[in-house]
Amino acid sequence: MAPSNGTENTANRDDTDVVALLTRQHREIEARLDEVLAHTGSERRHAFERLVHLLAVHETAEEEVVHPYARRSVAGGEPVVSDRLKEEAAAKEVLSRLEGLDPDDPAFVERFTELRRSVLEHARAEEKQEFSRLRQNGDPHRLELLAKAVRAAEAVAPTRPHPGTESAAKNLVLGPATAVADRARDAVRSALRSG
Repeated sequence: MAPSNGTENTANRDDTDVVALLTRQHREIEARLDEVLAHTGSERRHAFERLVHLLAVHETAEEEVVHPYARRSVAGGEPVVSDRLKEEAAAKEVLSRLEGLDPDDPAFVERFTELRRSVLEHARAEEKQEFSRLRQNGDPHRLELLAKAVRAAEAVAPTRPHPGTESAAKNLVLGPATAVADRARDAVRSALRSG
């Protein structure tokens, strides 16, 4: 799959429910991870910035829409979501440290390679442990509605991941990000009401 510059492909017609939508995004994230390592210099920095944006949008949508539904709606949802949030928090910390490094620094490549591995493991765990349960136990209409809510959250998501913001409450203490979190929640609520 050819990587894009943003999340403009998020509303693919094949993304009829939230599981299909987020699984497709995982494939796009994987392509973006590979793109970063395929380049050097300013092209690597640009590819990294596009990846960071996609990850921020994707994770915000999951945190605001998917994880709360999984906690409430699937057997064993709470521990599964807690584990995924821990993984997301660790990735955000690494991303934050990477932003301050020169993309051609060997330390960047080493840390990024480690990040790539952990992000891919996280995506596989999400698909196997959370998404599969949503597919098996989730209400199909609700999964379609959640896809709409994810798209709404993506439209107002932050452009950078913020370590320590794996919940709506933590998002509120970030100052400027408060408006983003509020807009994301409003967009999600609106999308869920209209479905």
